[in-house]
Amino acid sequence: MKTLDSKVPSGPIKDKWTTYKDKINLVNPANKRNIDIIVVGTGLAGGSAAATLAELGYNVKAFAYQDSPRRAHSIAAQGGINAAKNYQGDGDSIYRLFYDTVKGGDYRSREANVYRLSEVSGNIIDQCVAQGVPFARDYGGQLDNRSFGGVLVSRTFYAKGQTGQQLLLGAYSAMNRQIARGKIDMYNRHEMLDVVLVDGKARGIIARNLITGEIERHSAHAVVLATGGYGNVYFLSTNAMGSNATAAWKAHKRGAYFANPCFTQIHPTCIPRSGDYQSKLTLMSESLRNDGRIWVPKYKEDVEAIREKKLKPTALPEEKRDYYLERRYPAFGNLVPRDVASRAAKERCDAGFGVNKTGEAVYLDFSSAIERYGKEQAKIHGIHNPSKEKIIELGEKVIEEKYGNLFQMYEKIVDENPYKTPMMIYPATHYTMGGLWVDYNLMTNVDGLYCIGEANFSDHGANRLGASALMQGLADGYFVLPYTIGDYLSKDIRTGKIPTDTPEFDAVEKEVKDRLEFFINNKGTHSVDHYHKLLGKVMWDKVGMGR
Repeated sequence: MKTLDSKVPSGPIKDKWTTYKDKINLVNPANKRNIDIIVVGTGLAGGSAAATLAELGYNVKAFAYQDSPRRAHSIAAQGGINAAKNYQGDGDSIYRLFYDTVKGGDYRSREANVYRLSEVSGNIIDQCVAQGVPFARDYGGQLDNRSFGGVLVSRTFYAKGQTGQQLLLGAYSAMNRQIARGKIDMYNRHEMLDVVLVDGKARGIIARNLITGEIERHSAHAVVLATGGYGNVYFLSTNAMGSNATAAWKAHKRGAYFANPCFTQIHPTCIPRSGDYQSKLTLMSESLRNDGRIWVPKYKEDVEAIREKKLKPTALPEEKRDYYLERRYPAFGNLVPRDVASRAAKERCDAGFGVNKTGEAVYLDFSSAIERYGKEQAKIHGIHNPSKEKIIELGEKVIEEKYGNLFQMYEKIVDENPYKTPMMIYPATHYTMGGLWVDYNLMTNVDGLYCIGEANFSDHGANRLGASALMQGLADGYFVLPYTIGDYLSKDIRTGKIPTDTPEFDAVEKEVKDRLEFFINNKGTHSVDHYHKLLGKVMWDKVGMGR
């Protein structure tokens, strides 16, 4: 049995990060030029880490599964990024962000890591604004904020419904500058197949060129995994098909411990499954719950009529609707934490109130918000006694400005206009709070093997708050790892280049090739997806929302 040391500094929690930075070992600029770092994954965590480490002077090798870092799955994040700046003057603070994150995670996260995350959150926004990220602004030109689930303040910065894309382009531009300087060697369309350990330390990887099929050896003084979560084990999830979690799994098989794999987030607002032949599901941003109201019919005869297309949801009067989140949780209403909203939707559908043909959907309705915004706009524009049609027209324009791309995506997939009829949503596997175990330095129990972003376990406990994934990824990459990795690498300033013509690299490459040969020459009659789909059903039924 190995005893894990989290390496959390002593002292008051608000002083830990400052004290830590004051006492760690550093690597001077001349020595950084002689140290190599491998970064696997180029989403927000990996991209920001690669750019920052290269800016500091390290030699970085970055590996992307996609054909470009800007196609990493971080691009799919929609709603926003949290930061404790209190621009709204509504009582937010570093401590409140820390408290909300710990409480939202059911008190199962490492509190020192979470407080550090809250501390550096404001720096992320400053960094991204400097990069030109086009955050939404209010009428006065100040950065705008909105609220997400599980909190009582507005701290979420956003770029319409494309926040992940814009943040990733910021990190990508920082990477490109370092690629042009020769400080980052970029390996697109490469998949990490294994980690190479030398004397117990991570000293490189075996990768496959996905264009030529060539197996390659790459060495470094440290390896950083930024490869995302394992949600695709459920088969149907909001993750891209390429988000396969194989890198973290290979690291685990090399001795890196996995922590809290049971904590999987089921996102409450996704487009429902439509049949048996889907390969993934589509997320509808949690930001929609700012203005959308979630409901099901109160009476089962109305449910049946809606399923049979005999009754339109818009024709159902208010007194026959059950706004069940507002009824159960009046303090938070529709902005309860994700796990609460998901379980509530499942409970209503299991009780027979699901509104689509599969019985697995509830409504997300914007009619009240459209009317509210329409009346507000009419007053702003001096329109007296506006008609109902004019109110709806003005309100729809406001909703389009806030969520237009999300509404467009929904209509393309479902073929229904969400401005005129309520969206149908249902929970789906989305984010994994579990991941590789890391200490305060973001290093796994394998020396020299670091893990950042969603791939590690440390910050979100049993449930992540909305808009905190982007915060963690950029905090780890821009502001945490560049400090902590230097303390470890300070011992390698005289090591020199790590050779790849060693028995350790030979052995791991042989294992990789033997494994590939085994799968290539397999004479089975079923596809990989056949078994993946069966596994997904077992996972959803046995370890889904209710266990």
